[in-house]
Amino acid sequence: MATALITGATSGLGLGFCEQLAAEGQDLVIVARNTDRLEALAARLRDERGVGVEVLAADLADAGQRAAVERRVVDVDILINNAGFAIRSGFLTSDLEEEQRLLDVMVAAPMRLCRLAAPAMVERGRGAIINVSSIAAWMPTGTYGAAKAYITSLTESLAIDLKGTGVTATALHPGYTHTELHQRAGMNMKSVPDFMWLDVDDVVATALKDARAGRSMSVPGRQYQALGLATRYGPRPLVRWAVRRG
Repeated sequence: MATALITGATSGLGLGFCEQLAAEGQDLVIVARNTDRLEALAARLRDERGVGVEVLAADLADAGQRAAVERRVVDVDILINNAGFAIRSGFLTSDLEEEQRLLDVMVAAPMRLCRLAAPAMVERGRGAIINVSSIAAWMPTGTYGAAKAYITSLTESLAIDLKGTGVTATALHPGYTHTELHQRAGMNMKSVPDFMWLDVDDVVATALKDARAGRSMSVPGRQYQALGLATRYGPRPLVRWAVRRG
């Protein structure tokens, strides 16, 4: 039976991955900062799905706390790097330490977990890595977009290195999704039209389907597939203008 390690497991896409993988009968290692929420989720999934659920409470920005996750990740079959957050302020006015924390959680932690997990998976001849990027990876959107661009590039490079090994790497690029991300950042999202919002279950299902097909990139939703093409291949001055207008 496969075991999946999921960071940022107690809400949003992380919770969605937990729900769908547990429904398939896969054991889980769930990682987040809030111990109470982790324990509550673990108890529910054990009761409802009959799967094994291991709890690892850790702040991924803290090297000492992250060490336990790094030790555990070498033994899992599926790694889902999902933990992340957004900063409301623009780069020129944001808190410097919060910017650093974002990079620690969304760049350094997934890089380290990928580097530790992938060779072990290759040795076993099987495994999958899903790194949650964003449509923002192709747009100039401050440190958040820059972090996601790193994740996208790292994942594509990793997919090349893993070809023929039985291990896959997939970068997931969701757009606006009904999660706690924007609420936690204090962002007012009322101006975003309904058709631009995605549901967690649909995003997770698409990601798992694409990962199992060996695709290095997953973009859920036709609206974001179109937007992704425009932002990746459109003239950069036009993309910058569109971001400023938005």
